[in-house]
Amino acid sequence: MKKEITELVQGVGDLVTLPDVFIRINQLVESPNSSAVDIAQAVSQDPAFTVRLLRVANSPYYGFSSSIDTVAKAVSIIGTSQIRNLALSTAIASSFSGLSNKLVSMDNFWRHSLYCGLAARKLAVLAGKCDAEAVFTAGLLHDIGELVIFNRLPQQAQASLLQVLDSADELPLYQAEQQTMGFDHAQLGGELARQWKLPPMLEECIEYHHDIQSARRYPRETALVHIANILAQMAEVQTLDRDDVAPINPQAWEITGLSAADVIETTVRETQAEIAEAEALFFGKAFSS
Repeated sequence: MKKEITELVQGVGDLVTLPDVFIRINQLVESPNSSAVDIAQAVSQDPAFTVRLLRVANSPYYGFSSSIDTVAKAVSIIGTSQIRNLALSTAIASSFSGLSNKLVSMDNFWRHSLYCGLAARKLAVLAGKCDAEAVFTAGLLHDIGELVIFNRLPQQAQASLLQVLDSADELPLYQAEQQTMGFDHAQLGGELARQWKLPPMLEECIEYHHDIQSARRYPRETALVHIANILAQMAEVQTLDRDDVAPINPQAWEITGLSAADVIETTVRETQAEIAEAEALFFGKAFSS
């Protein structure tokens, strides 16, 4: 199984590559010898990313009190790790947009991903003791393994989807994938994160968002993404009834210190109110319903 996952991910390199600007920013953030000036120079090499960065930095989404009109100012105010998160979010969304896929709507896929990111950020702020912006990125990218499966294993992906539809007990997709292929999209996404040398927190959240007991280094962040994934489903289908969506692992509430009664309704409603603006901000459009 591990070998098959690795081979699938290695093959993705022929289809999807991360832009040079992200690779360079990632290297600089990880290097103890780099400075904010170095990162600003790297960002400036990519005009399209520079435009996106300044648009996001000046949006009500972040609420900075003064106008951010240069890359250097953006890096100094937003911070280097958040610049990396922003670069990664936009890079992966744009990189995967060209993948052929006849099984699911890409608009629906990215809307769910963005809902999850927004919910994860809100939950992270409430839970404390973690980087809310990094958790947003983890939420946004939690299902990237699905895109690989849809593209590289379309017949198995279709079989998994049909198994979910035909199941009387509402079998979760990741369990159908395990039965059909021997692995699931979360495991595949985790391996993709390792191959791309993404930050370890992102790797763990992606790989274990359906299996939070296995998260060893970042259990709180992983549990937040797990909860956010379900709240994203609630926001999408416009329900506050937990019976309408997949169950939340009770351990997630214990790990995060959050209470379902305190956070579910407010998080769902707030993400619903923000989704259109967030779609335009991160993807340049509001997705069709």
